[in-house]
Amino acid sequence: MAKSLGIAVVAVTLAALPAVGGASAALVKVGDLVLRADGGFHPNALPRTAFAPIDFQGHVDIAGRGAAPPPALQEAKIDFDRDGRLSTSGLAVCPAERVADATPQQARRRCGGAIVGKGSVEALVSLPGQPTVRARSPLTIFNGPRLNGDPTAILHAQMTNPVTQTFAIVVPIERRSGIYGYRATIEVPQIAGGRGALAHIDARIGRRYTAGGQRRSYVSARCADGILETHGRFTFADATVIDGTVMKACHVRQ
Repeated sequence: MAKSLGIAVVAVTLAALPAVGGASAALVKVGDLVLRADGGFHPNALPRTAFAPIDFQGHVDIAGRGAAPPPALQEAKIDFDRDGRLSTSGLAVCPAERVADATPQQARRRCGGAIVGKGSVEALVSLPGQPTVRARSPLTIFNGPRLNGDPTAILHAQMTNPVTQTFAIVVPIERRSGIYGYRATIEVPQIAGGRGALAHIDARIGRRYTAGGQRRSYVSARCADGILETHGRFTFADATVIDGTVMKACHVRQ
């Protein structure tokens, strides 16, 4: 851990064991912050050069040490391996404004054709004079409208206790060159006027659909070098930055 200008930066690199789904787990403790992350993809056996459909899933848990709530997550930047590919051609689109006032059930009805992932999200909310409440909501990920020529995702959730707040977050997915092919940037809005902090998020992402008479997959991948690599940079309200890379093993399909 290095300290510079009051910012704590923690760098983590994890090499996955060749287990089913290529999953690996991370546990990071810095200051009053504890972060746990795990994930994987399926199938693990992929072509060497062609792209094949996959589904991937992951979860992140954020906690404070002892009884203290964690600092609020403000931004997450996720970089995805160049051997992964995103396809949205012909897939239904859901603008954020269409679900900005919707319950989770209403959002899924309004934009069912654009759903590319589902999961759940939890936050810890501390209001004056009240005990800390764990607010929960289903999470839905929609294919969003293109922004500057790049795809976007819409993250939708709604908490109703101790206050009602609906989230429809636009996530730009930028095409990149080099080791990583895409970068998704998530700007996390204030929860309960700044009195809440994200504590858990899990999601499973994958969608098969037909467009132009062809079967397509929202997410595809190949196993060119035996590794699929993901890099994340998480910035918190107390100036802590967790920067890490997870390398997941894949196998060439015979």
